[in-house]
Amino acid sequence: MKKYSITNNFKALYERFLSLKGEPRTIALSMAIGVFIGVTPTIPFHTTIIVLLCFIFRQNITAAILGSWIISNPVTIPLFYVSEYHLGKLLLKSNNFQVTFNDYYVWTFFEKGWKVAVPLLTGGIIMATFFAVLAYFITYRLVLAVRKNRNQ
Repeated sequence: MKKYSITNNFKALYERFLSLKGEPRTIALSMAIGVFIGVTPTIPFHTTIIVLLCFIFRQNITAAILGSWIISNPVTIPLFYVSEYHLGKLLLKSNNFQVTFNDYYVWTFFEKGWKVAVPLLTGGIIMATFFAVLAYFITYRLVLAVRKNRNQ
């Protein structure tokens, strides 16, 4: 029986990353798509949206899903959602509404109404864009470095 550990999890992700085929720009853009969707507050639809966007833009679905898995996990999702909500409130200047969250499903946010959904989605798109751009450049450099080492 295989023991679960964070090290094994990172090793598996790294091995999947190494096995990706395609041009470095395609892999980096695909990873950025996955990270973008992974950061947005669309939790029940991440995979569907990723597959749809990769199909439309002809990108690597595996790299995109890997990007989403890396950024979107039970530890980061609550942090992202709360940060996105507060960022959206700040940008939209809607500081007069406070709310507490019992779970982090997108439907819960919509049940709270547009006073929560609009700031959450606004902050989510802003944060997702930042993380996606960062992911693109990091992934592009990483793919080039890994392939250079592999060829030597």
